[in-house]
This record gives sequence, structure tokens and C-alpha cells, in this order.
Amino acid sequence: MKVKIKRIDKSLPLPEYQTAGACAFDLYAREDTEVQSKEVKLIPSNLIIEAPPGHALILAPRSSSPKTGLSFPHSIGIIDNDYCGPEDEIKIQVYNFTDNPVKVERGQRIAQGMFVRIDRGEWQETEEMNNKTRGGFGTTS
Repeated sequence: MKVKIKRIDKSLPLPEYQTAGACAFDLYAREDTEVQSKEVKLIPSNLIIEAPPGHALILAPRSSSPKTGLSFPHSIGIIDNDYCGPEDEIKIQVYNFTDNPVKVERGQRIAQGMFVRIDRGEWQETEEMNNKTRGGFGTTS
């Protein structure tokens, strides 16, 4: 699958899949950033990416993110395939859950991304559903 991508700063690398079996690629911080305690901040990724038609780009924290003191306040990020204009640099929203400032260095891997095929539903409103009740929220009985 070919994907159009633009780097703001060409001295930083393109995203990379770290292993042959990796389903997600790493994104890097474009600039040094300090995130204060309990602060939500946007970190520029250096990238404008045009997800292929019928796909979205999903951003998730790296598994090592908690070690840095940062998390995603919204769990994941969703980049629509039409968010790819000249000013649409992807920014990684992070939350510092520690009591101290956290420094993110330029070039540091800060998130991972993966392309996901998207189907759009057509609503078919009904008064009754065919499936039996499972027993309520949080049960499988």
C-alpha cells in the first residue's frame, strides 16, 4: 500500500516499522518539549500523512510510554483520510500523569500508528432487535 507523506523537517526520519512483524510504525517528536505535571500538551510529529482511501490512521501510545510519565488522555487518536492539508501536521496529545515535568527530546519516539480499513455504516432504523438479551452491560450470560 502506497501512502503519501510529507515531513516538515527532512532531517528527522520517516516513520519506521521496527520489526518485520510489526503492525504499527513509530512517530517521532519534531521538537524538544517539556510537559508540566498534570498538563495536556500537543507534540508535533513532523508528519502530514494522507491515509489511503477507505482507511484511517490510528495513533496509539507506545508500550513504553508509561515509563516516560506520559499517556494519551483520549486512549487513541484517529486521523481521518482527509486530514492531510498543508497545515495538517499530526500532533500527538499527551498527558503528564507524574508530579514532575517530563522532557520529550527531538527525535524521540512518542507514538505508534497503524492504518485501519474503514467501512461506513448505513443506518437502518428499527423498533425491535433480533438478538436475544445477553443479560446486561458487562455480562456474557
